[in-house]
Amino acid sequence: MVGVGRSSSAPHVVAVMAFDQVQLLDVTGPAEVFTTANNYGAHYDVRIVSVTGEDVRTSSGVRVGVDGDVESLPERVGTLVVPGCVPWQRAVADRELIDLTTALTERSRRIASVCAGAFVLAETGVLDGRRAATHWELTGELATAYPKVVVQADPVFVRDGDIATSAGVTAGIDLSLALVEEDHGSDLARSVARHLVVFMARPGGQSQFSVRMAPREAQHPAVRQAMNAIAADPRADCTPDGIARHVGLSSRHLTRLFRNEVGMTPGQYLESVRLEAAQALLEAGNDSVDVVAEEAGFGSAETMRRVFQVTLGVAPTAYRARFRTTAPQGRFQLSP
Repeated sequence: MVGVGRSSSAPHVVAVMAFDQVQLLDVTGPAEVFTTANNYGAHYDVRIVSVTGEDVRTSSGVRVGVDGDVESLPERVGTLVVPGCVPWQRAVADRELIDLTTALTERSRRIASVCAGAFVLAETGVLDGRRAATHWELTGELATAYPKVVVQADPVFVRDGDIATSAGVTAGIDLSLALVEEDHGSDLARSVARHLVVFMARPGGQSQFSVRMAPREAQHPAVRQAMNAIAADPRADCTPDGIARHVGLSSRHLTRLFRNEVGMTPGQYLESVRLEAAQALLEAGNDSVDVVAEEAGFGSAETMRRVFQVTLGVAPTAYRARFRTTAPQGRFQLSP
């Protein structure tokens, strides 16, 4: 899939599948990225198509004009973009939509979905045995409804072979920028991002949301108190014993509560908070890795490097060098 956007003088056809009650930004976000890329030297032919060839009304009530039906597309499509709708059951129950999408996947060199569009792709069967992402609120439903899909709960986007799936709504812009970068390099993609006033700082494996701002379902007051203490100052005495003493429980009891209510140990939560703090420091400043490690609470640069390598697959210095791009060395960020 390298360089599919510039492999010939013919335009790279991007087909966006639209249907009634589709989420507006799922359609317009990717379309805007690819059409803007043409202003900087790309050669994309973006076409919005529908089952009937007629305009569609989105979930926000805004009517979107389409370029025609599926049969109006050329025999080979460069990139197929499948947006989503909520509730997703509405889309997967539309057999004509599913049948036409299935046919399009067989004619497309590269396939992408945005948000709940992963359910449409899953219904066609193309995600069976593949890793996939969707909006974080829908990951459980995707895993339950389509057990053959290997659902990735957290990434902004995931690529498995020639299929890429992204998280909620605006993540479709991140994914589209990554596709543009894959086709034409980071300089052109960065120009698109600047024009659209969006960041190119979210590699595919990056979390969909802040650890410290994530919805906290913990009901036990001691767990909430521990989480608040860790998030407030990850540099403090945040050893398992120190956290337990802070909330007046034994380390074993607190760990059991954390596992039951948060799905991780206090130590794992602490590490995720420190990682997020280090990412922010690397992105925003010029302090050395040693200073960042100290400020984020890791204590040593070596400990921070280990966590970065295990969690993100890159060293802190590589993360800093890359934070304005969507993928390493101008290539797609593959999920581990």
